Amino acid sequence: MTRRPLAAALLLLRLAPAAAAAAELPPQADAADATPALATVTVMGHYANGVGSSDAASAGIVTARLIESRPALRTGELLEFVPGVIVTQHSGDGKANQYFLRGFNLDHGTDFASFVDGMPVNAPTHAHGQGYADLNFLIPELVQRIDYRKGPYDAEAGDFASAGSARMQLINTLPRGIAVNSAGERGYARALLADSTGTGPGQLLYAFETAHNNGPWVVPERAHHASGLLRYSWGHDAWHGSVTAMAYDAGWHATDQIPLRAVQAGLIGRYGAISPSDGGSTARTSLSLRTERQYDDGVFKLDAWAIRSRVDLFNDFTYFLDNPVQGDQFEQAEQRRTFGAAASRSLATTLGGREGTATFGAQLRQDRLDPVGLYAAVDGVRQAPTQVARVRETSVAAYADHAMPWTPWLRSLLGLRVDRFRFDVDSSIARNSGQASQALASPKATLVLGPWSRTEAFLNYGWGYHSNDARGVTSHLSAKELTPTDPAPGLVRSKGAELGLRSEIVPGLQSSLALWQLDLDSELVFSGDAGDTQPSGATHRQGVEFNNHCVASRWLLLDADVSLSQARFRIPQGDAPNIGTAVPGSVRQVLSLGATVTDLGPWSGHVGLRFFGPRPLIEDNSRQSRSSSLVYLRLGYRLAPSARLSLDVFNVFNRQVSDIDYWYTSRLPGEPAAGVNDVHFHPAEPRTLRLTLNLVL
Repeated sequence: MTRRPLAAALLLLRLAPAAAAAAELPPQADAADATPALATVTVMGHYANGVGSSDAASAGIVTARLIESRPALRTGELLEFVPGVIVTQHSGDGKANQYFLRGFNLDHGTDFASFVDGMPVNAPTHAHGQGYADLNFLIPELVQRIDYRKGPYDAEAGDFASAGSARMQLINTLPRGIAVNSAGERGYARALLADSTGTGPGQLLYAFETAHNNGPWVVPERAHHASGLLRYSWGHDAWHGSVTAMAYDAGWHATDQIPLRAVQAGLIGRYGAISPSDGGSTARTSLSLRTERQYDDGVFKLDAWAIRSRVDLFNDFTYFLDNPVQGDQFEQAEQRRTFGAAASRSLATTLGGREGTATFGAQLRQDRLDPVGLYAAVDGVRQAPTQVARVRETSVAAYADHAMPWTPWLRSLLGLRVDRFRFDVDSSIARNSGQASQALASPKATLVLGPWSRTEAFLNYGWGYHSNDARGVTSHLSAKELTPTDPAPGLVRSKGAELGLRSEIVPGLQSSLALWQLDLDSELVFSGDAGDTQPSGATHRQGVEFNNHCVASRWLLLDADVSLSQARFRIPQGDAPNIGTAVPGSVRQVLSLGATVTDLGPWSGHVGLRFFGPRPLIEDNSRQSRSSSLVYLRLGYRLAPSARLSLDVFNVFNRQVSDIDYWYTSRLPGEPAAGVNDVHFHPAEPRTLRLTLNLVL
C-alpha cells in the first residue's frame, strides 16, 4: 500500500472522534435517524446498496427486478450490472465472453471470480484460457440477485478474485409459471418455460430454454443452445436448502476478430470472416446442494457440487503466418469433471464486553481434465496434436474472519485465508509432465467509520492471488517449438487497497466513491492459443469509481456509474529494451448511464448508455483502440395482467465500433512471410431489434 492511502486513512482515524462528537445526537434521535434512511432508498427493482449493507464502498447487491427491467444482448451481460464491468465478445456467442474491469482486460475471466449458487464458474487449466468463465448456461429470469465485490478484501473469495467477484443466486420458486417467447432480426428466436409447484415438504422449480441466432455475420453464426433446470428447495427461516440439477448444450460458427487492413482493402466486409470454418461446441451438466442452518449463536452454511463439462473450439487468428499452405487453424478441446464443497460456521463472540461475529470456513475443489489438448486443424477438422495432457488440479483452503463493532461509529473486519494447490500433469510431451504444489496465506483488513448523517467511510486492504495453468507450472519445453522454457509459479500474489465513501444524505440517492489500487506480482498466463506460458511482468493499477443509484420517483430509477483507471507495468515490457509500460487491453474509462421506468400505468422501459474508453494495444502506447459508445433501449407495455410485450433495441444509433481490438502479426495470402502487424477487431453488432412476449401462466 502506498503512502497516500495510508496518510488518508490516518487522517480519517484522527478526525473520526471529533466528527462523532460533532454529529452526536440524543439516543432516540440517533436510532430514528438510522433506520428510516434505509427505508427511504430500498426500493424493489434497484440496487440494494444502502448504508450499513456491506463492508466496502465497491460492494453491493443487484436485485431481480432491476435485472428484469434491462435488455441484454447476451447472457454474459448479466455481469454488466456490476458497476464498472464491460462485457464483450471476440468470437461466436457460444463462447465465454470477454470481461473488462478496473484496468484489466480479464480475457475470459482471469482475476474476476464468478459463482452461481455457490458453484464456481471460472475454470483453471482451461483449454482456451486460464479462468475461463462461460455464463451462457444461465437462464436470466431465474437469477434472484447478484452480490458483487471488488478487490481482494473478502476472506471467502480465493482464486481469480483479485479484481473482484460476483455471486449469482437463483430463485427457489415462482409465484406463477412464465412463458417467454422472443423473436428478432437475423434469425434470432428464444423460448422459455418455467414454473414451480409444491412437492412434499418443499417446492419443485423447473425451467427449459432454447435459443437460436445467426447474427449479422457473412458466415451465419447458427448459434443454438438448450438449457434446463430442475430445483427442489425446502425449509424455513431456521433451516433451509436446495438441490439443483442444470444442463446446457450449445454449438455455433464463429467469426473471430479480423484484420483491419482486410476490411480497408475490400477483401472482406465489416462482418466478414477470414477463416469461415471457425466455431465450437460446449456442454455442461451440474448437480449442487445448498443448505443453511440458523443456531442461537450463529449460522452454518454448506455448498457442494459436481460439474461435468466439455469444450471444443476451432480458431485461426494468424491465418497463414505459421502454415502458408493449410493455414494456422487450431483446435482446443477438453473434457472436465469438477467436484467441490465449501462450508462455513459463524459464531457470536464477546471481546472486551462487546459482541462480535467470528466466521470459520473451509473449501475443497478438484478439477479432473482427461484430456485437455491443443491440436492443429484444417477447415474444422482435427489434425496432429500439439500437446495433450491429463491434469488433476486440487485446491484446499481455510479462512477465518472476525467482525467487531468497537464503537457506534467504528467497526472492523479482520480476516486470514490460507490456500494450497497441487498440480499433477501427465503430458504427451514427456518433459512437461510432473507434479508441483504451492501454498499462500492472504491476510485481509477492513475498517468502517460512521455512519454520520447517513454517510460511512471504508478502509480496505488485502492480499489475494490467481492460479496459473497447471501445464505451465510443470512445463520445460514450449508446446509448439519444443524450445526450453522455465516453469511458471503455481500461484501469483496480488495486493490491493481501497478508500471508500458511501452516502444516502440525499433522500432516494445511494452514492459511493472508491479510490483503489492493486498490484500483481506477475500477469504470467498460460496461452491456450500457443500451448505454452507467455510471461508478463508485475503491474500496478489504480483508479477511482463513482456510482450513483437514484429512486427519483415511484416509477423512475436513475443510474450513473463512472470508472477511471490506469494500469502500468512496473518494469518496461516489450521485445526491445524499455519499449513501454502500458498494459495492452487495459480499460481506462467506463461510463454507464441509465433510466428505468417501472409500472407507469401499463408502460415500462429502460434507456442506457455504455461508454467504453480507448485502450492501449501495445506496451509503448503507440497504438490504441478507439472508444465506443452504445445506446440500448427497452419499451414495454402490459397487454393484460398476465401478458407483457417488450421491444428491445441494441446499438440504437447503429454505431460502427469494436467489441474488442488487438494488435499482433498475421499473414494473408500474398503478404510477406514475416506477416504484417495490424489491428485485429471484432465489430459490435449493428442496430438489432428483438420483440418479446412474456406470459404469466
